[in-house]
Amino acid sequence: MLAVISDTHGTDAHRLTGRTLDAVREADHVVHAGDFTTERVLDAIDAECDDLTGVVGNNDGPAVRARLPDVATVAWEGLTIVVAHGHEHTETALGLLARQENADVVVVGHSHRPGLDDFGGWTLVNPGSYADPRRYQPAHAEMDVVAGDVRVRLRAPDGTPISTTLVER
Repeated sequence: MLAVISDTHGTDAHRLTGRTLDAVREADHVVHAGDFTTERVLDAIDAECDDLTGVVGNNDGPAVRARLPDVATVAWEGLTIVVAHGHEHTETALGLLARQENADVVVVGHSHRPGLDDFGGWTLVNPGSYADPRRYQPAHAEMDVVAGDVRVRLRAPDGTPISTTLVER
C-alpha cells in the first residue's frame, strides 16, 4: 500500500491519528504533498513510516525547504506518481507536469480539499488535510492493487471511505 497525506501544519508532532496513523505505519511507501511546517514534524512523520517522499509546501520553514524538493517523482507498482504541493500549479500546469514526467498520477495538496479527478490519461489525487482540514472533511489517501489495477481511496481519519477511483496500469 502507498499512503498519501498532506498539509499537516504542525509545530512539533505528526498529528496522525486513527486510520491515518495506521495507514502511514502499514504503507510500503508514504507520500506527503507538503506543508509539514517544521522540521520536527517532518522528522516525526518520517519516524512513523518505512519510506517517505515529501515535497515543500508554501508554509514550510527553511529547515524543511533545505531537505525537500519542490517536485518529486515516485515509481510504485508500475505507475509513475509525480508530487507537488500545488500552490504554484494551475490545472494546466499540472497537466504539463504530468506529461513532462510521463505520470499516471499527480498528487497535490495545498487546498485542504480532498478529491480524486481523472484528466485524460492521468489521475489527480488531493488527499486533503488529515490534521488541519479547515472547512473541508479531514482525509488521507490510500493506494493499493486490486485485480491488476491500482485503487485510490480517500478515507477519513476514522477509516470511513470518502471516494474511490481506479488507475489502470
